[in-house]
Amino acid sequence: MGGPKALLPVGETTFLAHVCRLLERPAIAAVVAVLGAEAERVRAQASLPGTVTVAVNERWQDGMLSSVWRGLDVAEALDVDAVLLHPVDNPLVTAATVEAVLGALAGGALVAVPSHAGRRGHPTGFSRVTWPALRAAPLERGARFVIASNPAWVVHVPAGPDCLADIDTPADRRLLRG
Repeated sequence: MGGPKALLPVGETTFLAHVCRLLERPAIAAVVAVLGAEAERVRAQASLPGTVTVAVNERWQDGMLSSVWRGLDVAEALDVDAVLLHPVDNPLVTAATVEAVLGALAGGALVAVPSHAGRRGHPTGFSRVTWPALRAAPLERGARFVIASNPAWVVHVPAGPDCLADIDTPADRRLLRG
């Protein structure tokens, strides 16, 4: 993509700042941005809201799950009951999707996954009881391993196509502009 996805523009801001603002809502105690490659550049250029806690994943080369683990470290220190995992390259998620996932967690779901047309999307919510399984998951399999290994934990939350909009290629980015 020519640089960190976190710094790609969406509207008047960056992917990362946009996602952080989306997650700033009363039911969310803290928004934590876990930064990996080019962390200092991203921190300096992302235009993050001042309320966002930044954590740096020094092991980012190990894959996305290592960033999840770093986020869990912060979540445990904050003593929260659940986390929402939201990759930065899903900037089109709507507030309604976030609220639906939060509602499922508040209703007792151990894992809440927004789904559309039979496909899982983002953000995915994980209650605290699932965190040991996230920490034990194989690096190469990620959080998906926890979902696949524990289907009884999963509540699929109906959502729109916004939960599936993953921007991974220049062609995806052109669609975003459109």
